Amino acid sequence: MSHTPINFAQKFSLFTDQWQPRVIAEMNDYQFKIARLQGDFIWHSHADTDEAFLVLEGSLRLDFRDGAVTLNAGELYIVPKGVEHKPFAEREVKILLIEPRGVKNTGDLDPNQRTAPNDVWI
Repeated sequence: MSHTPINFAQKFSLFTDQWQPRVIAEMNDYQFKIARLQGDFIWHSHADTDEAFLVLEGSLRLDFRDGAVTLNAGELYIVPKGVEHKPFAEREVKILLIEPRGVKNTGDLDPNQRTAPNDVWI
């Protein structure tokens, strides 16, 4: 067993593509995923699970049909299951997502050009 901490800066240095979450750890059935985001995503929801967004660097706006919340570095927000949302970042933001294994980044939508592959570890 390795007793090595996970270093976010080192992990982020391994990729530059955006909207493609990478798994860095797993705890029980939950995955910890990091991602680089910039620009607009698509409206989507997750019927069966909440989704946690922790901003590590930059600023992220989560749009909802009835408002929005802006998260800055060091801030966390939980999107409740079933709530439609759309992430947006004017400049690149680095985030940590915490969600059950197998959750599709485009939620309940049919796979499309924004759907990232699951279980991509770095």
